[in-house]
Amino acid sequence: MQTHFDLFRVSVAAGAAIGLAGFAYLAVGGVPGAVLFTFGLLSIVGYRLKLYTSRAGFIHRNEGGQLAAIFLYNAIGCLLVALLTRASSMPINEAAQHIIEKRLANGILNSGLLSIACGVIMTVAVTFGYRNNFLPLLFGVPLFILCGFPHCMADTFYILTCPTDFLLCNIDSLLLYLPAITVGNFIGCNLPRLFPKPFDPMAPAAPKAS
Repeated sequence: MQTHFDLFRVSVAAGAAIGLAGFAYLAVGGVPGAVLFTFGLLSIVGYRLKLYTSRAGFIHRNEGGQLAAIFLYNAIGCLLVALLTRASSMPINEAAQHIIEKRLANGILNSGLLSIACGVIMTVAVTFGYRNNFLPLLFGVPLFILCGFPHCMADTFYILTCPTDFLLCNIDSLLLYLPAITVGNFIGCNLPRLFPKPFDPMAPAAPKAS
């Protein structure tokens, strides 16, 4: 039986994995950086860690509190890695600020709507990943990054990595932006529940009509 400490441990680790992936993306950028980001999700699936967007599409009605705890613990893991960016000689903080500036310029509502697409991609990719089919992860993660679909935990890392003066100047917008994309991700993560049964690659084929 999983204890609360177990939940804390695997959720912080998941946040740290996303932080490391985000660090790589900020350092490299472009298509190579987006591909490197996949390391974070592969680690989460491989070690069965708990990430908000890898669990949101599979929770039951009585697990909302647990999902909120996962989000908080993920953020702690992101913060731990964000602190490491201060020791880097690369312009990590400026790259993070550039991403968040673009998100805010796009508008809170638009970002929330785009984050729905990220949620769908995450649940589909994780579903196949848990069945040892990693191609959806390898393609899905660069897909949502390069298309600019916000991922609430990746963006939490970027926000925590931004220069302090930028955060202070945009705190009001950020306090609206992060909940908007978190809700958007949740909606998107749960849309695959509407997919027909053949979506399940492990399900037996339906009999053909005679």
